[in-house]
Amino acid sequence: MKNKRLLKSVLLLTLILVLVSPSFKIFAEETAEGGAPGLIEEQPALEENPNPSNSSESSPVEEREALEEELRKLEEKIAEYETDITRTQKEKKTLQNQIYILRKKIEKLNLQIQQSTAMIKDLKLQITDTEASINQTSLKIENSRLQLANILRAIYEEDQRSLIEILLSEKELSDFFDNLIRLEALNSKNQELLKEIKKLKSYLESQKQSLDEEKEDLERMVIIQQLQRQESQKTKGEREYLLEKTKGEEAEYQELLAVTQKRAAEIRARIFELIGVPPEVTFGEAYELAKSIEKITGVRPALLLAILTQESNIFVEMNVGQCYLKDPSTGEGVVAYNGQKVSRIMKPSRDVKPFLEITKELGRDPYNTLVSCPMEYGWGGAMGPAQFIPSTWVRYRERVKEITGKAADPWDIKDAFLAAALYLADYGAAKQTYDAEWKAAMIYFSGTTNKKYRFYGDSVMAIAKQYTEDIGALERAALGLTSPQGGDYWF
Repeated sequence: MKNKRLLKSVLLLTLILVLVSPSFKIFAEETAEGGAPGLIEEQPALEENPNPSNSSESSPVEEREALEEELRKLEEKIAEYETDITRTQKEKKTLQNQIYILRKKIEKLNLQIQQSTAMIKDLKLQITDTEASINQTSLKIENSRLQLANILRAIYEEDQRSLIEILLSEKELSDFFDNLIRLEALNSKNQELLKEIKKLKSYLESQKQSLDEEKEDLERMVIIQQLQRQESQKTKGEREYLLEKTKGEEAEYQELLAVTQKRAAEIRARIFELIGVPPEVTFGEAYELAKSIEKITGVRPALLLAILTQESNIFVEMNVGQCYLKDPSTGEGVVAYNGQKVSRIMKPSRDVKPFLEITKELGRDPYNTLVSCPMEYGWGGAMGPAQFIPSTWVRYRERVKEITGKAADPWDIKDAFLAAALYLADYGAAKQTYDAEWKAAMIYFSGTTNKKYRFYGDSVMAIAKQYTEDIGALERAALGLTSPQGGDYWF
């Protein structure tokens, strides 16, 4: 035992010396530098891949591309949710129709059951009356039989009497024969009455049997109707359960759609913000802006650019008005470049109040903000590149603000483009057919499709046709299929 203890002590001492020796320390350091996984040092956590659209290092172009890709996916999701909502709405409508039909069927069965029950009650009364008549007839038959028995007994007794008894008992012989004749007549009459009563009883018994059968048929019908009602109620309950479930699914899809649409709107607003548009735009810059707006409104870029060209000649010297309002009570003002007084700058009853609201919201001086001068007829007061009069702009400013996320400014070219497209879309331009676009252009100009203003609609459509060709050339050049001549397109 002592030797074993001594051996353990020696081994323990040797282990301690090894652990504290420099060579072991060097080995441990080398192992640590070698990076044995999970033994020496903890591995650093992986950084999360930042969202490209939120990265501070990404350029505006990269951010826009990332946002457009996200928007594309969101729009696919929106289309998917809309399809699901349409499907669930159809299912809901089908179930509602089925429930309505079942409800009417149950109501009909209830009425039929009520009707059959009433008929059964009536038949029961008829059967009771018939039974009473049969009983009375049976009593009559019994009485008639008793009477007949008495008559027959009397006739028999008369037949049994001898001539001497007859002579002794009757005063005259004729009385005996008269009595006998009466008995025979009475017997004959009672026989006939008995036959009639028996016939009546037979008829009543037949009638009672018929009523009993009719009553049984009605009772069977009521049982069938009750079973049909139970089945219809069960089916109706199942349909109502499915309807509630479908409503829940529709609500879920609606909620998902709302969230996705909100995110898509935020991305569109950010893309819209990233599109840099200087006060004087090239065709290419304006087309990029119009193309992004098409995704929001559905209005074709060529049509939108044609409207803006017609209204304010955006590609040459953009004309956003040359007059100032000076008297809000009368609507009078002056020409900006020479100070000449002009009446009918702005209609006081319609446009002055909203104009003062718009300029106040934007921090502008209302009496030094350019608006359109009046033409030979009507009033002026149209604002910015899209030439909206103030009373029309206030109908669109909230919608523009929802998309851009900032106060709508009719003198800002992006806001003007967007408001014009929203207006055109409201009047059918998003259909992108010639007739729909021509009509929307006419309404944009005069609020009507009166043929006396068709020069405007025809002019817009002619410009849009040319711009469609120019856009095609621009896109082919972007793809390297052709080379644009003269750099940017100017008009």
